[in-house]
Amino acid sequence: MLHFFKSKFFIVLLIVSLILVIVPSVLSIMGLSSYVRSAVGVVVSPFVRVFDYVSDSIHGFTDYFTEFDRLREENEELKDRISRMEDDIYNAKLLEAENQWLYGFLDLRRTHDDFTFKEATITSRQAVNYLTSFTLDCGSMSGIKKDMPVITADGIVGYVCEVGATWCKVSSIVETSVSVGGYSDRAGVVGVIEGEFSLRDKFRCRMKYIDSDADIQIGDRILSSGLGEVYPRGLSIGTVESIELDPASRTKTAIIKPSVDPDSIDKVMIITDYRVYIE
Repeated sequence: MLHFFKSKFFIVLLIVSLILVIVPSVLSIMGLSSYVRSAVGVVVSPFVRVFDYVSDSIHGFTDYFTEFDRLREENEELKDRISRMEDDIYNAKLLEAENQWLYGFLDLRRTHDDFTFKEATITSRQAVNYLTSFTLDCGSMSGIKKDMPVITADGIVGYVCEVGATWCKVSSIVETSVSVGGYSDRAGVVGVIEGEFSLRDKFRCRMKYIDSDADIQIGDRILSSGLGEVYPRGLSIGTVESIELDPASRTKTAIIKPSVDPDSIDKVMIITDYRVYIE
């Protein structure tokens, strides 16, 4: 400790301290206090500026985090609002689809008041051994039987090919397992609609046995003729997409695009009763 008091650093520090105390006191006694204040201001002002800068920096730093928290809360609120809006849009689309379905169903009932319908929902779609089948959520307990027509308001989907207690399977109109009598609603041209393996992957079927001089044109709408054991008369099958001439048989063949693609629908109607089923 004695060594510190004898050091040059201590002596210099002591002299500077005495000067800082004595000089302002002498100047004040001499009436020169203004010089004292000026001198103090000169000495202190750099420290004041540093303090102000540090204070402003701290204040700006806290403002940044305050603004960050505000923006984060606002962002979360916007996310919640967007999520609610998306839910509203989704629900509105479901409601619109349901309304369209009901409108089509009621219109079909007005048009075919001699039909008895059972509404059903498609629960799965499978492809087994080149046969595309669609499973519905109703079966024999709901009065469903094999060979009942399955339709929508737009036209024929297919027919019931297998029945369980609470489910049934539907074979599409493009399959080869059944033939459908059809006719053109424009010119009355008749033929037989059959599925064909080469067309199934394109979801098309073929109308055969059309007279070579028959007035059938691309775009003609083809309806069920009622000939056969499955489909009643007047249901839409599809539209003519192209026409081919077979010189050997001297007949025409039309490629038909079905009115209903089962992959695009969720609900169908099963015709459970019409005149063919009346015993």
